[in-house]
Amino acid sequence: MQRLPQYGKIGKDFFDRVIYPNLGAKNSHILVGPSTGVDTCVISTGNQQVLVATTDPISFIPDLGAVGSAWESVNLIASDLATSGLSPQFALFDLNLPPTMKSSDFQKYWEALSRECKNLGITIVGGHTSRFEGLDSTVIGSGTMFSLGAKDAYITSADGRVGDKVLVTKGAAIATTAILARAFPKVVRKRIGEEGLRRARRYLRKTTAVRDALVAAKAGANAMHDATEGGVLSALYELASASKTGLRVDLSKISVSEETREICRIFKIDPYTSLSEGSLILSCKPSKVAGIVSTLQSADIKATVVGELTSPRSGFVVKNQAGRKTLIKYPIVDPYWQAYYGAKKRRWS
Repeated sequence: MQRLPQYGKIGKDFFDRVIYPNLGAKNSHILVGPSTGVDTCVISTGNQQVLVATTDPISFIPDLGAVGSAWESVNLIASDLATSGLSPQFALFDLNLPPTMKSSDFQKYWEALSRECKNLGITIVGGHTSRFEGLDSTVIGSGTMFSLGAKDAYITSADGRVGDKVLVTKGAAIATTAILARAFPKVVRKRIGEEGLRRARRYLRKTTAVRDALVAAKAGANAMHDATEGGVLSALYELASASKTGLRVDLSKISVSEETREICRIFKIDPYTSLSEGSLILSCKPSKVAGIVSTLQSADIKATVVGELTSPRSGFVVKNQAGRKTLIKYPIVDPYWQAYYGAKKRRWS
């Protein structure tokens, strides 16, 4: 049997065995370094100040267009940085363009990239732009964002504590819904109708957790992590793992919209483990729950309590919709990539 290609992030076992043991020179200024489930690094700059930074790929996805792709690329990186509780301030972009990309398309992309950075208060301070033969991926480079802040002002996904309640904003499979609805509109329209398709396509503007994170941080969140590959379930696991706690979560408490559920049925994927940029996972003291939920709601952001952080001895326990409890293991394989590329190969539209 031919082995299927592996898409998405490199597995945790490879990172633990190869990447993490080989991180160059040690430096005493590093307060938070790379770790599974941690979105940002934190570097002391002296005088009780820190620099917080993150990096991620950026994309030009034809189904989203130049403007939509640029908007999503900026917000995906900014969402990572915002989980620190600091507003994104500076950005670097390394762009490796396919020779076939039209200059007019790149101009639209770059202008939209700059426009969204301006909207979020981010200054572009440098980067690199080239064209190279052999590049035909939707990934066209990477972006790095960083901010300066007070040493006592940042948080990370490793700051959760046993007894914290765990919340999820928006719901599951936000990015999955947005991209599949735009990539395969005829297939989706046939299943959920014209109005359902319109609702699903509007999910693109939900694929950001910047406001979620900044609002939640001010309201008292202990730890935050945005959902990406592996969906909300993977992000829940990663936050608990980074915080060195156990986790108890009830899947029935995680919102799955009607259009999301139907799209996931079309592509035979699990909404809880599918690409979900735009969803924020956060933990807080039980006494902070009502205030955080109310503050997010005032910002028109839905948030739901889905579980709690437990003793690390308890492991990672998930209760499904039928009430059955199971232990989950990591890494969680995201079905989105196989669904997307499989549909492309079948020439779905």
